[in-house]
Amino acid sequence: MSDPTAPAEGSADVPAAEPGPLHGLLVVDASTILAGPLCAQLLGDYGADVIKIEHPVAGDGMRGHGHTKDGHSLWWKEISRNKRTVGLSLSVPRGAKIFRSLIARADVLVENFRPGTLERWGLGPEELHRVNPGLVIVRITGFGQTGPYAGRAGFGTLAEAMSGFAHLTGADDGPPTLPAFGLADSLCGIAASSAAAMALFARERDPHRRGQVVDMSLLEPLMAAVGPSPTVYDQLGLVERRHGNRSTNNAPRNTYLTSDGHWVAVSTSAQVIAERVLRLVGHPEVIVEPWFASGGGRAAHADLLDGMVGEWIAARTRGKVIEEFTAAGAAVAPVYDARDIVEDEHIRETRMITEVADDDLGPLLMHNVMWRMSRSPGSIRFTGRPLGADTESVLVDELGLDPAEVARLREERTVA
Repeated sequence: MSDPTAPAEGSADVPAAEPGPLHGLLVVDASTILAGPLCAQLLGDYGADVIKIEHPVAGDGMRGHGHTKDGHSLWWKEISRNKRTVGLSLSVPRGAKIFRSLIARADVLVENFRPGTLERWGLGPEELHRVNPGLVIVRITGFGQTGPYAGRAGFGTLAEAMSGFAHLTGADDGPPTLPAFGLADSLCGIAASSAAAMALFARERDPHRRGQVVDMSLLEPLMAAVGPSPTVYDQLGLVERRHGNRSTNNAPRNTYLTSDGHWVAVSTSAQVIAERVLRLVGHPEVIVEPWFASGGGRAAHADLLDGMVGEWIAARTRGKVIEEFTAAGAAVAPVYDARDIVEDEHIRETRMITEVADDDLGPLLMHNVMWRMSRSPGSIRFTGRPLGADTESVLVDELGLDPAEVARLREERTVA
């Protein structure tokens, strides 16, 4: 296997030799499935040295998620990029002791066990802060560390249901609709990486360089993304309902079918854009109507406006619609599937997706680092690795364990 610390060829739009903003930090990723691993992936993308802790026998459940090729999980290749992997059981005393030794050197721990699990293994925050007072501990659960639901199993689907997202998603005469992807987990993972960075910044300003615990739930980031519905209910007693692809804030706002069988999305959040759209589709007369002067007024006439826009779009191909909308300074976008994303000239030219060298699969397309930084850029240095690929080097070379002891621990399935 190639050197895991070497930058992956073609992995970023800047020289990978330049260190990322988190270069020099050690992150221990003891989380599973999606939210925690995504948080750690983002920290690794921007330079942190991430050590992935997996169960020595079962591994991380993410290895079994999604599509595979030649026995290799494609999702794993991305979500575990820039992470060294160590197989280690935390529930046995010797494994817990090794974990404490690793934590003594770490800056951030990301974990998503049910509340009380780490404490039961003697690895709760109080114990870990005795070992390393500067440690930032990011704890990700479904509902948080406290409260009546803290002990419940927490998955993104449950957060998508309880956040108000499912209630507001779908046709007005249809059932609540769940997303076809890990929305709650993904938002939580992104939010958790931001929280970790804030805690590290706070540590830098603390004269005692103390770490802290970040209590992160799957529920709260998605509740924030859904919008101010609790405030609206509190102040106005209103409970919003599903309305398909329309918006209660403006119109026309919908998806429309073109003459060649493609869908496009139109947005008119700005008044000037709404005026341009209606002029373009041949109905400037509605612009002078009093109700057209506000987003709410236009939303109340969505049937009329959708009919006007939909009829115009239905008579033209997708290419022609986008060409004419763009020339008019109006807002439109094609509804893409995965093939469209890969083939889009803007996405390819700006390297939102990038080709990375992988030892198992060769050249591999994946999402690039999530944002561009001019002076301390991120990079994809290597893709997700096999279970326990770095156990020997971490335990022997970095923690100083005897190779013979590691071999015994491997036989006992304490490590892999």
